[in-house]
Amino acid sequence: MSSPAPIAVEWPGRRLGLPASGPRSVARLGRRVAALAIDWALCSLIGFAFFRPDPHGLATLGVFVVEQIIFLVTLGGSVGHLLVGLRLVPVAGGYLGVWRPIVRTLLLAVVIPAVIWNRDQRGVHDLWAGTVLVRR
Repeated sequence: MSSPAPIAVEWPGRRLGLPASGPRSVARLGRRVAALAIDWALCSLIGFAFFRPDPHGLATLGVFVVEQIIFLVTLGGSVGHLLVGLRLVPVAGGYLGVWRPIVRTLLLAVVIPAVIWNRDQRGVHDLWAGTVLVRR
């Protein structure tokens, strides 16, 4: 009788060398949605205060893009990311730089790339920018 084949345990980020849970593990959907909601609410308030009336929400989207780029470049995460314990890191390690947050944010603003994920829970916006959102 042969022994059973070992069961391969998979989790988001395993192929990237990231842990299954805890610090540096891939951010899960709940935290991502919470961070996005916090960022969008903050940007909506700023948009309403300074750019009303804005019936199409383009001012809010513009504030969102600027907020994302500035905070990602300077702090490694948006206000929402930091409040829920997330940060953005390059997959290859090292410095995040300026171009990665710009590419990621512009693709995020288009929405579609952000809702197409791979098995590591990285959207197209993260794949193209070479980044991954992880727990702090």
